[in-house]
Amino acid sequence: MKLMPAVGALGVFLLVVGSWIGLFVAPADRFMGDIQRIMYVHVPSAWTTMVCFTVSLVAALGWVYGVVRPAKDGQRSWGWDDALESSIEVGVMFGALLVMQGMIWAKPTWGVYWTWDPRLTTVAVMELMFVAVLALRSFVDEPVRRATWSAVTTLVAYVNVPLVYFSVRWWSSLHQVQSTSDSIDPEIWRPLGINAFGFLFVAIAFMGLRTQVARLTRETLLAGDDVGPSAGGAR
Repeated sequence: MKLMPAVGALGVFLLVVGSWIGLFVAPADRFMGDIQRIMYVHVPSAWTTMVCFTVSLVAALGWVYGVVRPAKDGQRSWGWDDALESSIEVGVMFGALLVMQGMIWAKPTWGVYWTWDPRLTTVAVMELMFVAVLALRSFVDEPVRRATWSAVTTLVAYVNVPLVYFSVRWWSSLHQVQSTSDSIDPEIWRPLGINAFGFLFVAIAFMGLRTQVARLTRETLLAGDDVGPSAGGAR
């Protein structure tokens, strides 16, 4: 965890470099002009959001596995629940940025800030479902029940992640199909890739620090409630 501030600082540095290249070095798009430059933060925001939610999926599966096949000493691997909480919170934050950036891009290109396009709709549903998981956690006080219910609802919410990715291929959409490195000019791909790593490192730093906060908060609550190993003591 001591490395997280350094990882975050590296991410910010990459974002500054990538954004500078995207704004002042990379050429404007042939059809959209300078408005296309928002892509250098919009697309990495989308990638980072999905990475965070995928981390929450792994954490949810880890907790569920511990419930199905508990440790012989009766202790629980609370790190899975800490990682789930932190990754969802960070994912929701980047998801909100993704939606706002998309609306800014949509106005000059589509003429409206919002339309119930399949891509936009699935992103909105995905965001709201993970917000609902966080809301559920705030309403359940008992640690084991909160962790279990959060894991199960996370598995349900994650169904939306592949729907977001494939929505432009499965349904008629105003949103363009995902580009690849072969279909993008290298001068455009370069700042996009730099910002992608920048967002990723910032997200890793946020998740690492937030996981530490979740662990300390949980340990304080469990110590105050005198919860022993048989009731779900921390490992």
